[in-house]
Amino acid sequence: MVLFKRDWRGMEHIPAERGFITVVNHNSHLDPLSYAHYQFNTGRVPRFLAKNALFKGGIVGTVMRGTGQIPVYRESADAVGAFRAAVEAIEKGECVAFYPEGTITRDPAMWPMAGGKSGAARVALLTRAPVIPVAQWGANLAVPPYAKFKQLSFFPRKTLTVQAGPPIDLSAYYDREPTAEVLREVTDVMMDAVTAQLAGIRGEEAPAERYDPRKAARKRAESKRAEKRAAREGKPAGLHPGDQHKEEKNA
Repeated sequence: MVLFKRDWRGMEHIPAERGFITVVNHNSHLDPLSYAHYQFNTGRVPRFLAKNALFKGGIVGTVMRGTGQIPVYRESADAVGAFRAAVEAIEKGECVAFYPEGTITRDPAMWPMAGGKSGAARVALLTRAPVIPVAQWGANLAVPPYAKFKQLSFFPRKTLTVQAGPPIDLSAYYDREPTAEVLREVTDVMMDAVTAQLAGIRGEEAPAERYDPRKAARKRAESKRAEKRAAREGKPAGLHPGDQHKEEKNA
């Protein structure tokens, strides 16, 4: 981290004891390192989740096992079983970090996305452990999302800002059946808390609605289909038939 300046905030919200969950935004291939550094400085080393296939052998498997990362058993017959190692780690008093977005954000403005994964919500309801929202900004300025080598920018030195907020109150959901709808609601509550922390870092208001990559993909597909239809009909995409008639009359 010599290439970066650091701005660590909200460390007082990290529990000194007992197991807990952190939910973190993801806007750069570099930000797991900045978050891990921050978390290490609090004295509570985080454990990350990764698919269990990575643990089975070879150099990668040795590294994953040696650094204490947590396997996710996605082939498990039940959803809770997929996260049994995470639950065990929390019950042993460890910190387990989740990236609810499931991947680097595709929001052009680099806010957290909609449609996140429900694993953090499921484990939070099962363990009732404290859930700490963590936001970070700065790694994305050096290594932008999905950037090519020429787009990397390490100088002038960027500041890695990581900020933790107070525990998220999920008590209203503890006695409810963890249906898909409930898990979605809990995930949204978590992402709202993370987004609020990021808004504080950036000093600007977050969008009223989170970017949804699935909706954006559908809009792009619809736009392409409209362009193809327009090309076949020999008129600009989005031109109303009445507008075309007016153009022909004026000509």
